[in-house]
Amino acid sequence: MVDEARTPLLEFRGVNTHYGRIPVLKDVNYKVQPGEIVCLLGGNASGKSTTMKTILGIVKPTTGEVIFEGKVINNLRTAERIKLGIATVPENRRLFPHLTVLENLEMGAYTRRDADAIAEDLEKVYQVYPRVYERRTQRAGTLSGGEQQMVAFGRALMSRPRLIIMDEPSMGLAPALVDQSFDTIAEINKQGVAVFVVEQNATAALSIADRGYVLQNGTVVLEGSAREMLENEELKRAYLGG
Repeated sequence: MVDEARTPLLEFRGVNTHYGRIPVLKDVNYKVQPGEIVCLLGGNASGKSTTMKTILGIVKPTTGEVIFEGKVINNLRTAERIKLGIATVPENRRLFPHLTVLENLEMGAYTRRDADAIAEDLEKVYQVYPRVYERRTQRAGTLSGGEQQMVAFGRALMSRPRLIIMDEPSMGLAPALVDQSFDTIAEINKQGVAVFVVEQNATAALSIADRGYVLQNGTVVLEGSAREMLENEELKRAYLGG
Protein backbone atom coordinates (compact mmCIF):
# COMPACT_ATOMS: atom_id res chain seq x y z
CA MET A 1 0.00 0.00 0.00
CA VAL A 2 1.43 3.40 -0.98
CA ASP A 3 1.83 5.90 1.87
CA GLU A 4 0.59 9.23 0.50
CA ALA A 5 2.13 11.09 3.48
CA ARG A 6 5.68 10.22 2.43
CA THR A 7 7.86 12.53 0.40
CA PRO A 8 7.14 11.82 -3.28
CA LEU A 9 9.85 9.95 -5.14
CA LEU A 10 9.26 12.11 -8.22
CA GLU A 11 7.37 15.37 -8.40
CA PHE A 12 6.65 18.02 -11.03
CA ARG A 13 5.71 21.38 -9.50
CA GLY A 14 4.20 23.88 -11.91
CA VAL A 15 6.38 22.72 -14.79
CA ASN A 16 6.21 24.67 -18.05
CA THR A 17 8.33 23.71 -21.06
CA HIS A 18 8.78 25.26 -24.49
CA TYR A 19 10.29 24.29 -27.81
CA GLY A 20 11.42 27.72 -28.93
CA ARG A 21 8.39 29.91 -28.32
CA ILE A 22 5.92 27.03 -28.52
CA PRO A 23 4.55 25.94 -25.11
CA VAL A 24 4.44 22.17 -24.63
CA LEU A 25 3.85 21.44 -20.93
CA LYS A 26 1.64 24.01 -19.21
CA ASP A 27 1.81 24.31 -15.42
CA VAL A 28 2.00 20.54 -15.01
CA ASN A 29 1.96 18.84 -11.60
CA TYR A 30 2.69 15.12 -11.13
CA LYS A 31 3.58 12.97 -8.14
CA VAL A 32 4.95 9.43 -8.03
CA GLN A 33 5.23 7.95 -4.55
CA PRO A 34 7.86 5.32 -3.63
CA GLY A 35 6.75 1.87 -4.79
CA GLU A 36 3.88 3.21 -6.88
CA ILE A 37 2.84 2.61 -10.50
CA VAL A 38 1.54 5.78 -12.12
CA CYS A 39 0.41 5.96 -15.75
CA LEU A 40 0.30 9.03 -17.96
CA LEU A 41 -2.33 8.85 -20.69
CA GLY A 42 -2.90 11.09 -23.66
CA GLY A 43 -3.07 11.26 -27.43
CA ASN A 44 -0.40 12.24 -29.90
CA ALA A 45 1.21 15.65 -29.30
CA SER A 46 -0.25 15.83 -25.80
CA GLY A 47 3.13 16.30 -24.12
CA LYS A 48 3.75 12.75 -22.93
CA SER A 49 7.15 12.34 -24.59
CA THR A 50 8.19 15.81 -23.43
CA THR A 51 7.35 14.69 -19.90
CA MET A 52 9.76 11.76 -20.27
CA LYS A 53 12.48 14.01 -21.70
CA THR A 54 11.97 16.48 -18.87
CA ILE A 55 12.42 13.75 -16.25
CA LEU A 56 15.67 12.69 -17.93
CA GLY A 57 16.98 16.23 -18.35
CA ILE A 58 16.87 16.19 -22.15
CA VAL A 59 14.35 19.05 -21.95
CA LYS A 60 14.65 21.69 -19.21
CA PRO A 61 11.63 23.43 -17.70
CA THR A 62 11.16 27.06 -18.61
CA THR A 63 9.65 27.50 -15.16
CA GLY A 64 8.73 25.10 -12.35
CA GLU A 65 10.63 22.34 -10.62
CA VAL A 66 11.38 18.67 -11.21
CA ILE A 67 12.07 17.06 -7.84
CA PHE A 68 13.49 13.61 -7.09
CA GLU A 69 13.52 12.36 -3.50
CA GLY A 70 13.04 15.91 -2.25
CA LYS A 71 15.87 17.39 -4.33
CA VAL A 72 15.37 19.80 -7.24
CA ILE A 73 17.11 18.22 -10.24
CA ASN A 74 16.39 20.83 -12.93
CA ASN A 75 20.08 21.47 -13.60
CA LEU A 76 21.37 17.89 -13.34
CA ARG A 77 22.63 16.16 -16.46
CA THR A 78 21.02 12.90 -17.59
CA ALA A 79 23.90 10.74 -16.29
CA GLU A 80 23.62 12.38 -12.88
CA ARG A 81 19.91 11.63 -12.76
CA ILE A 82 20.56 7.99 -13.60
CA LYS A 83 23.05 7.81 -10.73
CA LEU A 84 20.31 9.09 -8.41
CA GLY A 85 18.18 6.06 -9.34
CA ILE A 86 16.18 6.93 -12.46
CA ALA A 87 16.18 4.42 -15.32
CA THR A 88 14.31 4.41 -18.61
CA VAL A 89 12.70 1.97 -21.00
CA PRO A 90 12.41 4.23 -24.06
CA GLU A 91 9.86 4.08 -26.85
CA ASN A 92 10.58 1.18 -29.25
CA ARG A 93 13.10 -0.21 -26.72
CA ARG A 94 16.08 1.60 -28.35
CA LEU A 95 18.50 -1.29 -27.92
CA PHE A 96 21.94 -1.21 -29.51
CA PRO A 97 21.14 -3.60 -32.41
CA HIS A 98 24.72 -4.53 -33.29
CA LEU A 99 25.71 -5.29 -29.70
CA THR A 100 24.93 -8.60 -28.03
CA VAL A 101 22.16 -9.00 -25.49
CA LEU A 102 24.78 -9.20 -22.74
CA GLU A 103 26.49 -6.03 -23.92
CA ASN A 104 23.13 -4.22 -23.94
CA LEU A 105 22.48 -5.34 -20.37
CA GLU A 106 25.92 -4.18 -19.31
CA MET A 107 25.18 -0.75 -20.77
CA GLY A 108 22.44 -0.44 -18.15
CA ALA A 109 25.12 -0.53 -15.45
CA TYR A 110 27.53 1.91 -17.09
CA THR A 111 27.32 4.40 -14.19
CA ARG A 112 28.19 1.72 -11.62
CA ARG A 113 31.61 0.53 -10.45
CA ASP A 114 30.58 -2.33 -8.12
CA ALA A 115 31.58 -5.28 -10.33
CA ASP A 116 30.48 -8.03 -7.93
CA ALA A 117 27.05 -6.47 -7.42
CA ILE A 118 26.68 -5.95 -11.17
CA ALA A 119 27.34 -9.67 -11.72
CA GLU A 120 24.70 -10.50 -9.08
CA ASP A 121 22.15 -8.23 -10.75
CA LEU A 122 22.90 -9.79 -14.13
CA GLU A 123 22.09 -13.21 -12.68
CA LYS A 124 18.83 -11.82 -11.27
CA VAL A 125 17.86 -10.54 -14.72
CA TYR A 126 18.59 -13.97 -16.19
CA GLN A 127 16.44 -15.59 -13.50
CA VAL A 128 13.52 -13.27 -14.27
CA TYR A 129 13.99 -13.60 -18.05
CA PRO A 130 15.37 -17.07 -18.92
CA ARG A 131 14.90 -16.26 -22.62
CA VAL A 132 17.32 -13.35 -22.23
CA TYR A 133 19.92 -15.74 -20.84
CA GLU A 134 19.40 -18.06 -23.81
CA ARG A 135 19.94 -15.14 -26.20
CA ARG A 136 22.80 -13.47 -24.29
CA THR A 137 25.38 -13.90 -27.08
CA GLN A 138 22.97 -12.99 -29.87
CA ARG A 139 22.87 -9.52 -31.45
CA ALA A 140 19.97 -7.56 -30.00
CA GLY A 141 18.77 -6.45 -33.42
CA THR A 142 17.95 -10.04 -34.35
CA LEU A 143 15.51 -10.58 -31.47
CA SER A 144 11.74 -10.57 -31.69
CA GLY A 145 9.81 -7.57 -30.35
CA GLY A 146 8.88 -9.43 -27.17
CA GLU A 147 12.48 -10.52 -26.58
CA GLN A 148 13.74 -6.98 -27.14
CA GLN A 149 11.24 -5.77 -24.55
CA MET A 150 12.65 -8.23 -22.00
CA VAL A 151 16.17 -6.97 -22.70
CA ALA A 152 15.04 -3.35 -22.36
CA PHE A 153 13.42 -4.11 -18.98
CA GLY A 154 16.53 -6.02 -17.90
CA ARG A 155 18.82 -3.18 -18.98
CA ALA A 156 16.81 -0.72 -16.88
CA LEU A 157 17.03 -2.99 -13.83
CA MET A 158 20.82 -3.21 -14.17
CA SER A 159 21.15 0.35 -12.87
CA ARG A 160 19.42 -0.62 -9.59
CA PRO A 161 16.80 2.10 -10.07
CA ARG A 162 14.37 3.57 -7.57
CA LEU A 163 12.19 4.70 -10.49
CA ILE A 164 11.78 3.35 -14.01
CA ILE A 165 10.10 5.57 -16.58
CA MET A 166 8.60 3.73 -19.54
CA ASP A 167 7.58 5.31 -22.83
CA GLU A 168 4.87 3.35 -24.67
CA PRO A 169 5.99 -0.14 -23.57
CA SER A 170 3.27 -1.83 -25.62
CA MET A 171 4.24 -0.11 -28.88
CA GLY A 172 5.18 -2.52 -31.65
CA LEU A 173 4.25 -5.62 -29.66
CA ALA A 174 1.90 -8.27 -30.98
CA PRO A 175 -1.46 -8.13 -29.16
CA ALA A 176 -0.72 -11.45 -27.42
CA LEU A 177 2.42 -9.92 -25.88
CA VAL A 178 0.86 -6.71 -24.57
CA ASP A 179 -0.67 -8.35 -21.47
CA GLN A 180 2.60 -10.18 -20.86
CA SER A 181 4.47 -6.88 -21.01
CA PHE A 182 2.23 -5.26 -18.40
CA ASP A 183 2.41 -8.34 -16.19
CA THR A 184 6.19 -7.93 -16.29
CA ILE A 185 5.89 -4.27 -15.29
CA ALA A 186 3.78 -5.34 -12.30
CA GLU A 187 6.45 -7.89 -11.34
CA ILE A 188 9.18 -5.25 -11.55
CA ASN A 189 7.11 -3.04 -9.27
CA LYS A 190 6.81 -5.86 -6.71
CA GLN A 191 10.61 -5.67 -6.35
CA GLY A 192 10.14 -2.21 -4.84
CA VAL A 193 10.76 -0.18 -7.99
CA ALA A 194 8.35 2.67 -8.72
CA VAL A 195 7.16 2.94 -12.32
CA PHE A 196 5.96 5.98 -14.27
CA VAL A 197 4.56 4.69 -17.54
CA VAL A 198 3.47 6.70 -20.56
CA GLU A 199 1.00 4.69 -22.59
CA GLN A 200 -1.78 5.03 -25.15
CA ASN A 201 -3.26 1.64 -24.20
CA ALA A 202 -5.24 3.09 -21.31
CA THR A 203 -7.00 -0.11 -20.27
CA ALA A 204 -3.77 -2.10 -20.00
CA ALA A 205 -1.90 0.66 -18.17
CA LEU A 206 -4.69 1.35 -15.67
CA SER A 207 -5.13 -2.37 -15.00
CA ILE A 208 -1.76 -2.44 -13.18
CA ALA A 209 -1.49 1.19 -12.01
CA ASP A 210 -2.20 2.77 -8.64
CA ARG A 211 -3.01 6.18 -10.10
CA GLY A 212 -3.12 7.97 -13.42
CA TYR A 213 -3.03 11.34 -15.15
CA VAL A 214 -4.53 12.37 -18.49
CA LEU A 215 -2.58 14.95 -20.47
CA GLN A 216 -4.21 16.96 -23.23
CA ASN A 217 -2.44 19.72 -25.18
CA GLY A 218 0.19 19.93 -22.46
CA THR A 219 -2.30 20.30 -19.59
CA VAL A 220 -3.37 17.73 -16.99
CA VAL A 221 -7.13 17.46 -17.50
CA LEU A 222 -7.84 14.46 -15.28
CA GLU A 223 -6.14 12.61 -12.44
CA GLY A 224 -7.17 10.03 -9.90
CA SER A 225 -6.87 6.46 -8.75
CA ALA A 226 -6.70 3.83 -11.48
CA ARG A 227 -10.05 2.43 -10.38
CA GLU A 228 -11.72 5.85 -10.54
CA MET A 229 -10.30 6.47 -13.97
CA LEU A 230 -11.43 3.10 -15.31
CA GLU A 231 -14.94 3.98 -14.18
CA ASN A 232 -14.83 7.54 -15.54
CA GLU A 233 -17.33 7.87 -18.39
CA GLU A 234 -15.48 10.74 -20.06
CA LEU A 235 -12.24 8.76 -20.05
CA LYS A 236 -14.02 5.69 -21.37
CA ARG A 237 -15.33 7.63 -24.34
CA ALA A 238 -11.99 9.27 -25.08
CA TYR A 239 -9.57 6.39 -24.48
CA LEU A 240 -11.33 3.13 -23.65
CA GLY A 241 -13.81 2.91 -26.47
CA GLY A 242 -16.78 3.15 -24.12
